[in-house]
Amino acid sequence: MTLLSGLAFGQTPVNQILITNAKIFNGVDEKLIDGDILIENNLIKEIGPSIKAPNGAEVIDAAGKTVIPGLIDVHWHMALAELPMTFILTGDAFEVGIRSTIASPKTLMRGFTTVRDMGGNVFSLKKLIDQGLVVGPRILPSGPMISQTGGHFDYRLINQIPDRLGNMTYWEEVGMSAIADGEAEARRRTREAFMLGATQIKIAGGGGVASQYDPIDARQYSLEEMKAIVDVANSYNSYVGAHIFTDDAVQTAIKAGVKSIEHGMLMGRETLQMMKDNEVWLSTQPILNDEDADEFPSEESNRKFAEVTQGTDNVYKVAKEIGVNIAFGTDLFMGAENAAKQGKLLSKLDRWFTPYEALKMATSENARLLELSGPRHPYKEGQLGVLKPGGYADLIIVDGNPLENLKLVADPENNFKVIMKDGKVYKNTLN
Repeated sequence: MTLLSGLAFGQTPVNQILITNAKIFNGVDEKLIDGDILIENNLIKEIGPSIKAPNGAEVIDAAGKTVIPGLIDVHWHMALAELPMTFILTGDAFEVGIRSTIASPKTLMRGFTTVRDMGGNVFSLKKLIDQGLVVGPRILPSGPMISQTGGHFDYRLINQIPDRLGNMTYWEEVGMSAIADGEAEARRRTREAFMLGATQIKIAGGGGVASQYDPIDARQYSLEEMKAIVDVANSYNSYVGAHIFTDDAVQTAIKAGVKSIEHGMLMGRETLQMMKDNEVWLSTQPILNDEDADEFPSEESNRKFAEVTQGTDNVYKVAKEIGVNIAFGTDLFMGAENAAKQGKLLSKLDRWFTPYEALKMATSENARLLELSGPRHPYKEGQLGVLKPGGYADLIIVDGNPLENLKLVADPENNFKVIMKDGKVYKNTLN
């Protein structure tokens, strides 16, 4: 049975599920555990050998299969993932909402049971998923992406400049982005994001690829402006993640107190050491200028993409050597075909990491990054990214052993036999 609809009407939760004869990757340890997993409601109650099935429990035989924690993508855009680039610039917010609702179950069916949403108005989608009205992953939303004028998230066209002072762009009005200049305005927009329900803040600290008018090398936001944003995030006991590629901008962000660098492919050893020394996370993506390379509408964006991807190999190698905390995310958008490569990008980590290291990164390590949201973290009942008693029953039963063959995660349709989130089975081709 595979869930195809985005709506979850009439879904009946199973109170107890016993998974038997499993080889279990707990998200932390490289050695697999042979045993059973007992789930009660939405949490794991027990892991061990020969657990007796409670009366009325559903039993799933995982013989010959591997059970792993549900995957976590810490750089995803629920509202943008399946949108063409031209639609992102000119589309209607109602259609964005409809498209993101249709796309939501696809993310879950790729095995990603949790995402950190790094920009966009997904608060209503998160609420409906949590209420069981829409199928999709757990979402930790950043809300509107905060940018300076002319920054990466300023998507105005040239013929819209200068605007009338005080006027908002359409994407600001619908909560997709927020343009803020100066310390006072930066503080206000950050507070508004938390008021909307942000679990962490996303800013543009440097130039981007998809945006038309900001060079990659441009440092965005002054140290004082960044400090103002970080100060507000700290007052909410949360943190700031910054879209940046280059050394100068990353070093400024670290000095300001930013705790997560998004992308960072053009950083050198000195900056990566600075990240390690300040316990700043590298949230980068295994994006290469290969057969899966993004194709942008503009020649300039394609040029910038080629420049950025030249640094991917080096940043992974040096960050791993130094011991920087590395998180896994994908940042896929521009259409359903691209979004469907979410698992394929995870499999590409085998260029730099063992399958164990990659799967640990996409589960328990990513969950550690999510914990930086502190009390803003919406999922406090259990632990994410691990299979242990008291942890959330978010898991995948894989046909084969992904700790031996990471490529299995690239084809979730065929290789993921069971997908469970919050103790509910959304896919089961075993029973």
